[in-house]
Amino acid sequence: MLQLHYFNTIVTEQMQKDSLSKLQTLIKQLDLVEHIEQFQSFFSREQTLYIEGDQELHFRYIKALDALEFKAPPKVSDFQTIKNHLKKHGVLSFEQIFELIKVVRYFRYFKNMNLDGLIGEWMGKFEIPPKFTEIEKYFTQKGAFEENLDETLFGLSARIKEHKNEMSATLKRMMNSSKLAGYLVDTQIHFVNNEDCLLVRGGFNHVLKGAVVGRSSGGFFFVAPDSILKAKEKIRFIEQEREAIFYQYAKEFSSKLTELQPFIHFIDKEFTKFDNYQARVLFAQSSNLQLLKSQKDSKIILHGFIHPALHHAKPINVDFSKNILMITGVNAGGKTMLLKSILASAFMAKYIIPMKLNEAKSHIGSFKTVLSIIDDPQNVKNDISTFAGRMQEFSRIFKETSALVGVDEIELGTDSDEAAALFKVILDDLIKRRQKVVVTTHHKRLAALMADRDDVELMAAIYDEEQRRPTYEFMQGIIGKSYAFETASRYGINNKLVQEAKQVYGDNSEKLSLLIERGSQLERELKHKHALVDEKLAALKKKEQQLKETKEAQLREIEEQKAALKRSYEVAISEAKAAAKANDSKAIHRAMNKANKKLPAKESDSLKRDVTFFVGDVVKYHSSRGTIVSMKGDKEATIEMDGMKVRVKTKHLRHTQAIKQTPKTDVNLQVEKRAGLKCDLHGMRADEACDTLDKFLNDALINGWDEVIVYHGIGTGKLSFAVKNFLKAHPRVKKFEDAPQHLGGFGAKIVHL
Repeated sequence: MLQLHYFNTIVTEQMQKDSLSKLQTLIKQLDLVEHIEQFQSFFSREQTLYIEGDQELHFRYIKALDALEFKAPPKVSDFQTIKNHLKKHGVLSFEQIFELIKVVRYFRYFKNMNLDGLIGEWMGKFEIPPKFTEIEKYFTQKGAFEENLDETLFGLSARIKEHKNEMSATLKRMMNSSKLAGYLVDTQIHFVNNEDCLLVRGGFNHVLKGAVVGRSSGGFFFVAPDSILKAKEKIRFIEQEREAIFYQYAKEFSSKLTELQPFIHFIDKEFTKFDNYQARVLFAQSSNLQLLKSQKDSKIILHGFIHPALHHAKPINVDFSKNILMITGVNAGGKTMLLKSILASAFMAKYIIPMKLNEAKSHIGSFKTVLSIIDDPQNVKNDISTFAGRMQEFSRIFKETSALVGVDEIELGTDSDEAAALFKVILDDLIKRRQKVVVTTHHKRLAALMADRDDVELMAAIYDEEQRRPTYEFMQGIIGKSYAFETASRYGINNKLVQEAKQVYGDNSEKLSLLIERGSQLERELKHKHALVDEKLAALKKKEQQLKETKEAQLREIEEQKAALKRSYEVAISEAKAAAKANDSKAIHRAMNKANKKLPAKESDSLKRDVTFFVGDVVKYHSSRGTIVSMKGDKEATIEMDGMKVRVKTKHLRHTQAIKQTPKTDVNLQVEKRAGLKCDLHGMRADEACDTLDKFLNDALINGWDEVIVYHGIGTGKLSFAVKNFLKAHPRVKKFEDAPQHLGGFGAKIVHL
């Protein structure tokens, strides 16, 4: 039974080695070696590329971790040796114990972040046993043993320090000794063969006792003084005592950790998962890469993909939704790199390795394996030709199902017409086996044979004829021309030879190439027109969206203003009702003033008029016309109307045209002017009351009244005080006085003009 178990273990290990070898070969073929090495450098400890378990769940954890800011975990060793020691009740070294402590401390750091969501729930599962905490306190952050916690160790360390200080002092005294000065070659302390030495000349024996531990190139002696050797011997004895104490601690710690094996197994397993997650997240963040997981289908859509091996490359856009993608076109135009890019994207999505692409617009299906037939298999040692080697590789592909297969230069190594028929049948059979195949070829016959199938997608590398070079761009739906003659000329083949080759090629073949070229040209023109239409459509949609958003914003603003206005009037009405219920006049005035403050400001007050007035302007004030004779700033003006000067606010003026005055006859009539014009200022604020009173007095002067009455109320006295000050300052007010009791008493003023 034991032998069978051993045999199964050997077989499993061999299969793992074979699988790893194939994986490394694929990575090399797809030019991903450097990218994978950079990615693996982010692991805290050595890991495999594939994460065992539910890929959907793993990806959720990775995306949740990607949304956080956190420090990278420390570099730690594998726990397998540690766990094996504990199973056998062995004694761990301090270094091995600290490896466990580093992982636990890192999980504690994450747990103390008090995170929510998926990561928070995960960290909530970590409960550190008290026994482990007791062990952990004996180690510093850098892994050194806390000797201060043990009195004996602390004393031994102090003694070692004391001996070292004595050694240093002794060596300094010797170097400054007058007896030894003539024998010293220099005044430095040399460290030779683990001993502190002095470099001296011959004949030192009668002044320096010690052991010669070496000779210099100049023939001098490296001598370790006896006093230094004795001090070192004392230190060695103390170190042995310390090591014995350390061993007892290691034995005690190992005994406790043996009881905590389930906990150690748990943190080992969880840290392996976390290490896989954090490496992907931090690698993606460091290089501005995206994380994309393979989906549960076989469709591949790449948008903005850049192969990791390329620098300053043009992004690849390809829709590979069908079963076969045939890539044709110009030589050295990037066909092989497109094939590698498609396979590499599927490989990286399978292992959730960060890559450069548009994550939102890309979609990569899931495949059991990714296979590539790229290199020339010809091998002299194995006595195999290129075509035979290719056939061997195809025979292995037939054993696979649900694989993504890439074949570069499918016609390599045999007659083109025979190869076209053979590979058509092979590709048909691979489709039946649910394989997805990417092929690069120069066989127009093979491309033509496959082009009429609905499950075959054609793609051609584009050639710029004006610049006479490939563009490294691709167009779907057409068969491309190889441009072999142009490529040969570009790479240095004599033009005369190229022209002769074209003649040998023949007119019919050239016409076929021209037809293919014309089809490509028409396709490019159509693509350009589609791009222009799409651009205009996108602009129109953007404009439409902007107009829609502006309209919605304006409607929201109007509704908000209506609601605010409604609230203001409701408050004002409530205050007015409260004022009406009040019994005394003071309460009424106070309530009305309060309600008036709640009302929204008049629109006319808030609108600023961009009108300027100057001395001499003809203006209209209410129903009268006059001329400005002086200005006080830009808010007040004095106007002359019918021989009378009146000071008014400029906001009450309007520009008008002067009307030519007709001759008039002066008629003096003795008409008794009557008083009794009233102005009620109740409920107004002081500045509003002054404006109203100013207009009222101007109108009274224009109409020829010489006595008016102004009601301001008693209230708090602020309005009465403002009215008095205004009347005192008005140039046309002769005098004013409190009204009789029956006309309002202290709450009104009789004004004489």
